[in-house]
Amino acid sequence: MALRAKALYDFISENPGEISVKENEIVTLFSEQDVEGWLEGTNSRGQRGLLPASYVEILNDSVSSFNNNSSRYANIPTGGIDSSCKVQNQEPYNNTPASSFTGYPGLPQQQPGTPASDDDWDDDWDDHSSVADEPSVVGRGYRNYEGNGPSTYSISTSSMPRGAQQAKSSATVGKNLNRFSTFVKSGGEAFVLGEASGFVKDGDKICVVMGQHGPEWQENPYPFCCTIDDPTKQTKFKGMKSYISYKLTLTHTQSQVNRRYKHFDWLYARLVEKFPVISVPHIPEKQATGRFEEDFISKRRRGLIWWMNHMTSHPVLARCDVFQHFLTCPSTDEKIWKQGKRKAEKDEMVGANFFLTISTPTAPLDLQDVESRIDGFKAFSKKMDDSVIQVNATLNEFARKQIAGFKKEYQRVGQSFKYLSQAFELDQQPYSVGLNQAIAYTGEAYEAIGDYFEEQPKQDLDPVIDLLALYQGHLTNYPDIIHVQKGALTKVKESQKHAEEGKMESQQADGIRERCNIISFATLAEIQHFHQIRVRDFKSQMQHCLQQQISFFQKITGKLEEALQKYDNA
Repeated sequence: MALRAKALYDFISENPGEISVKENEIVTLFSEQDVEGWLEGTNSRGQRGLLPASYVEILNDSVSSFNNNSSRYANIPTGGIDSSCKVQNQEPYNNTPASSFTGYPGLPQQQPGTPASDDDWDDDWDDHSSVADEPSVVGRGYRNYEGNGPSTYSISTSSMPRGAQQAKSSATVGKNLNRFSTFVKSGGEAFVLGEASGFVKDGDKICVVMGQHGPEWQENPYPFCCTIDDPTKQTKFKGMKSYISYKLTLTHTQSQVNRRYKHFDWLYARLVEKFPVISVPHIPEKQATGRFEEDFISKRRRGLIWWMNHMTSHPVLARCDVFQHFLTCPSTDEKIWKQGKRKAEKDEMVGANFFLTISTPTAPLDLQDVESRIDGFKAFSKKMDDSVIQVNATLNEFARKQIAGFKKEYQRVGQSFKYLSQAFELDQQPYSVGLNQAIAYTGEAYEAIGDYFEEQPKQDLDPVIDLLALYQGHLTNYPDIIHVQKGALTKVKESQKHAEEGKMESQQADGIRERCNIISFATLAEIQHFHQIRVRDFKSQMQHCLQQQISFFQKITGKLEEALQKYDNA
């Protein structure tokens, strides 16, 4: 059935099959079930297509209408809603069998029996303890999310802590009915409402401390780096399957392991699931064709190096068990690898339980100050995102012109000078020989300069473009992270209002505020880490780029000076 929703932000379609919407525009959705973070719907202009799920909020009247008319649909679930707001025994809302679903237009589809990517899961490295049976990974969405709306649903007190069970029966805090909200999927809502539970081991504890500029993650007492070298094509199954293996070397131990791209992909998925308010950098994208070409392998390796650098630089990610398993498990010991793989996939300290592992300073944060700082970072990240996209497009165009246009133009100039020298040679005067040779050399110099322009982007522009690609991935993570914190603040405001009206015990409201405080500490610590690595990375990369540019033009100057000297003896 169609659902009415409101657009929270502007979205401009960039690909076929997408539709553009304006902030506050009312759209019609064909289902609340998203596919890889996308919903299908129709905008106010009647255009049908895809839009980001987290860009819209389902309106309450749609939910009410859906609930009031549920008896009209044979396939609406009859199992009710449990304490975590999950529909029991859910079936599709229409009569189309789930197995016949072919996805939405504009999204890449996988045909049955065909590999999903360049590094599939069809070899003996995989086993039956796959992630298929695990909770869905929290997808990193697009830009500019807001906090959750005030939609409410009375929750069972049986899942609340003891203090909450003593509250009046009407003392309920709103639950988001949109099960695909980032706040819900991340576990943030369950944690804030006191529904998370688990045993936190000492090794799982994550500390936030107060630094000079505010909350920050406690430093890693044993910092290290990891190099990625020697991409090598290997085969298995008697040559039927080929893949690229990368050699990883830890700087502090000099131990080495070999990993494939799919190992990175698996690790990335585990980390995204485990850390809802930490920006796990995106790994380089998959590619179905040309994946054994030298240029692609080189580009992927550069992307993985940047990814690894950000991983080892993060005080939390660098020390987590699954990352350490990835770095240290011997490449040849399949048994130990699978044991660590199963352990990571069964990790209970993910989502809502992740917040239980966070230890914060005793003094609580001023939530108004937190909200102001979060809003400031939201505006900053949006502006940075826009500028990164612009700079990336500009540099790619500039590199294209250097490789093709500039090289061609300099070669044309060089060929023209050489043609002129050939004409001068026809006079056969002995006093013109020196001039003819000098002009010919000038032509050769310009042709050489054309070759310089073709090779130069690899030295200066490509590294900056690689850096921008990594930060584009970071910037698409932060709207979801901000959304979790905004959702927690919404619950605090809601509980405070209930407490003031006498509908909730102050003890319960205080508990919600304390748990929101933990999420706020973690979010601000992550933002602080982002700013620190951003300054480090862009300073280093801009210095490198300018140094390479200076060397480049010095090489051109040197070539022109050599040509000039030829005329001294002409």
